[in-house]
Amino acid sequence: MRITQGAFSFLPDLTDAEIRAQVDYGLSKGWAWSVEYTDEPHPRNTYWEMWGPPMFDLKDGAGVVYEINQCRKQHGGKYIRAVAFDSTRGVEAIQIAFIVNRPKDEPGFRLVRQEAQGRSIRYTSEPYAAMRNPEGSRY
Repeated sequence: MRITQGAFSFLPDLTDAEIRAQVDYGLSKGWAWSVEYTDEPHPRNTYWEMWGPPMFDLKDGAGVVYEINQCRKQHGGKYIRAVAFDSTRGVEAIQIAFIVNRPKDEPGFRLVRQEAQGRSIRYTSEPYAAMRNPEGSRY
């Protein structure tokens, strides 16, 4: 299963040149960039670990790609994303975020259906990674 979060998630993985083109576009808009990583990409997990502080004063996309590659060296088996936010209005509003690194095996999530009071049905998702079932033996 391929996790589909953020921009470009339905496309093949971006190359470093394509990542740099997106970063340069964001920099032309005045956006600040940061690099984040996690091993739990649940859609509600918005708090990924930061790889260093946000890059407010950066003017060249090569700096962001360098930080992504440094993060890949240390956390290559995790999800890594690039995040751009606009702080021009005094708030940090995310403008774009996309995954730039994925683990070799993406365990994915399963949908859990739960019947509630009356005819209500509740849905939650559980990560297969937490179940510790190897790929191919989940069902």
